[in-house]
Amino acid sequence: LGYDYKRGGTWNYETLFAPFDFPILKTTEQMMEEMDRASSVHIPYYVYSESVVREKVREAGQLDLGDYKPLIISSIRSIMEKGVLSDDSVSEDASVIYVQRDKRASKVPASEVYRLSEARTELLHTLQERTEFDGIDSLLLEKSVYGYIVPDLVFDAQATQSVNAEAVGRISPTMGTVSAGQLIVSEGEIITAEIAQILDSYKKEYEANVGHSGPGYLSLLGNSILALLLVAMLGLVIYFVNPRIFRDTRYYYLLFIFGLAAVTILIITRINPYWLFITPLTLAALFLQAFLRPRLIVPVYILSLLPLLVYADHGAVLFLVFLGGGMVSMFGFSYLGRGWQQFLLALLTFVAMALTYIALRFVGVANGVMLQDLLRFFVAAFLAIAGYPLIYLFERIFNLVSNSRLAELADTSSPLLRELESKAPGTFQHSLQVMNMADAAARAIDANPLLLRVGALYHDIGKIANPQCFVENESLLNKTEDQKYHTGLTPMQSAEDIIKHVADGVEMAQKRRLPVVVVDFIRTHHGTSVTGYFWSKYSSMRDSDPANRRFFTYPGPEPVTKEQIILMLCDSVEAASRTLQSYTPEAISAFVEKIVQGKMDEGQFARAEISIKELGEVKEAIKSYLAQTHHGRVEYPATRKKFLNFK
Repeated sequence: LGYDYKRGGTWNYETLFAPFDFPILKTTEQMMEEMDRASSVHIPYYVYSESVVREKVREAGQLDLGDYKPLIISSIRSIMEKGVLSDDSVSEDASVIYVQRDKRASKVPASEVYRLSEARTELLHTLQERTEFDGIDSLLLEKSVYGYIVPDLVFDAQATQSVNAEAVGRISPTMGTVSAGQLIVSEGEIITAEIAQILDSYKKEYEANVGHSGPGYLSLLGNSILALLLVAMLGLVIYFVNPRIFRDTRYYYLLFIFGLAAVTILIITRINPYWLFITPLTLAALFLQAFLRPRLIVPVYILSLLPLLVYADHGAVLFLVFLGGGMVSMFGFSYLGRGWQQFLLALLTFVAMALTYIALRFVGVANGVMLQDLLRFFVAAFLAIAGYPLIYLFERIFNLVSNSRLAELADTSSPLLRELESKAPGTFQHSLQVMNMADAAARAIDANPLLLRVGALYHDIGKIANPQCFVENESLLNKTEDQKYHTGLTPMQSAEDIIKHVADGVEMAQKRRLPVVVVDFIRTHHGTSVTGYFWSKYSSMRDSDPANRRFFTYPGPEPVTKEQIILMLCDSVEAASRTLQSYTPEAISAFVEKIVQGKMDEGQFARAEISIKELGEVKEAIKSYLAQTHHGRVEYPATRKKFLNFK
């Protein structure tokens, strides 16, 4: 409902008639008053003991009471069967008590049962009325007959507490009904307390049925259709922005986050609509930002907030407020996502939400108590930051790797990279160069640069197992030609040792629990290419066999994603660039073109998810990077050289 009203104000809308029957709900004050009244009326609960009556009547029957014995015994039984309480068991102002007889309890006036003193007095009066014996009182005292009248109503504290609690629980939350077609309020009418109560009741009934006044199954059908339409819109967004998401677990993650936001909104609107103000819906933006690119995050986040417009009271206000806060959160997290900076991000998110809300109040869209609403948004902003660690749970569930996890892996001080630097320093330096080159190429085609940086750092960790096998590490050792690793090995043996670094890297990565996406970089960075140097050396031998080419071929598979293709090219270019004699633009261009064409001729791009246009942009980025890192030096004048030599 879009009505904004308050008690004592004027109804500024057209005359409102009830579109359906609904109950008038009692106000909180009325409910509390009735509950206080019910709880203040304490009704004690007693259990009638038949065994006590039988025992005392039997004992009294053994007395020698002469001719008056039958009358005395029957009077005792009659009085005790009515019920006897101890004198101090119930307060004087208790007008009603519960009495349980034969497992059935009933509420009876307290005056219908005897207190102990009353019961003994009643026995004397009954006998005096029914006999003409003046000494009956003396007989009763002499034989201690009064002592056989004892309390037979036993107080049950637990049952007393239970029945009184049930009495409070039975208080009805309603006080009458409004019939369909009945006038609720007229246009321009002053809203009295009674009218406000009816309007509040109508609003809650309307919201409980999601604005639907027809049969319940139609409401369910309408909500189901809306949900399917929203999911279809989500699918269209993914299809036009990044269709390959349909083929991995990120699609299910998107559906999960989308569904979580929608269901949360729907449930909270049923419980208490004002709770939406403190619901950390901007957390959905952070959950999306952790695994996806901004061009997909924004439309999906907007779709996630659409249920606010459908189900929530003041939905337009909440939609715009959380949209503004979510945008600040997702783009600010890249700069303020670590440590105490997250609290600053929460503060900026709140500022964005507050400014949006205040602007909406200025244009007359938002209503309500400003300070209360702003406080709720403040809580929502900080709850979003507090909930961010759930990202690591989603990583496990959906087998994904978040940007936060990638940032941790990109830290070169991690134990595994420190081990690579220590045992294979040449490989480590090569990985750093590949990382920087791949980063530049990734930004040229809007690939994921952070993912590529991590893939580049870890793609050659398998060389830790046998670092001397690779020339970049061997060059740092002062060995003669005869002492070098491959001296004395056949080309096939050398190729086997070279190729093995891929399997060693995969094993090492899995042992260190690196994400699957990082392991895939290790598997695919050589694809199914051939160890060219050793294959060429083997082919020149007289006893070579072309069928043995498989022993010189990496196991693969070929790269698929843009990031895997970029890493393959940068790895090959960086390694081969050390053999370049000239770094002129022409030489660099020809060199890069030759490397890329060679990979294409080998069929390494057969499964590639990269277009010809994007491949061209990657090549240009690599050429530019090589030109910048291998620029020429300014030659010093002769006097400068002499000065340097002198020093």
